[in-house]
Amino acid sequence: MRDCPPPPPSDVALRARGLTLAHELTIVCQGLDLDIPAGRITVILGPNGCGKSTLLRGLARLLAPQAGHVVLDGKALHRYGARELASRLSLLPQEPQAPDGIRVEELVARARYPHQTFWRPWRAADDDAVRQALAQTGLTALAGRPVHTLSGGQRQRVWLAFALAQNTSVMLLDEPTTYLDIAHQLDVLDLCRRLNRQLGKTLVMVLHDLNQASRYADHIVALRDGKVEACGPPAEVITPERVRRLFGIRCVVMADPVSGTPLVVPVSSAAGD
Repeated sequence: MRDCPPPPPSDVALRARGLTLAHELTIVCQGLDLDIPAGRITVILGPNGCGKSTLLRGLARLLAPQAGHVVLDGKALHRYGARELASRLSLLPQEPQAPDGIRVEELVARARYPHQTFWRPWRAADDDAVRQALAQTGLTALAGRPVHTLSGGQRQRVWLAFALAQNTSVMLLDEPTTYLDIAHQLDVLDLCRRLNRQLGKTLVMVLHDLNQASRYADHIVALRDGKVEACGPPAEVITPERVRRLFGIRCVVMADPVSGTPLVVPVSSAAGD
């Protein structure tokens, strides 16, 4: 059952109503209603194959809905021109690929394309945006390095700098901690929190780690079989009953001794009862 009272429209950055998304003939998300709070960190979680990445692609207009619609800042997504949408919303996919041999600064500079026109080419404001994005992600010293020579954590920060230089109010991040060790995971998540707290960005992230989701999210959306199972603050969404329903495991949920957020301690799979 959906347990997610809608916030006032003025507090919503992205709103989906009756959204149905499919890959070829396979329906992945069906009749989905969703509100993404403005200026907050939202984490989407759920079991493999539940539609998390598909939902992000639908919210970014990379996947056309079979039914329903998405509204960004009060305007239907399909009414945005490509350049206007790219200046308002950015998407960091799971495994972005950089062109061979491209340097960090060159890649980040490409994010400024939506802000340029034939009549208004590269300007000082674009230089400033790239410089600030590199500084905010701790990459200034690496600006001249080829992207392929960087570590996994550094490359992930490059793509975050790209999204930051794009200067959108809404950032969608699909599993930004994938393939990273725990130190680099926390580095990336701390950076995401700074982008939200200091710059007011609306962030929507897909994460697999329930405890990281609880610690970093203001708002959690739990998906199951392509539908919203529940959404709200971590303390309301992360419960033993819901974890068992979503992931098929028995667990204990207690207060994290550092953050006070829900801490999930697995006990066994439900099949082992």
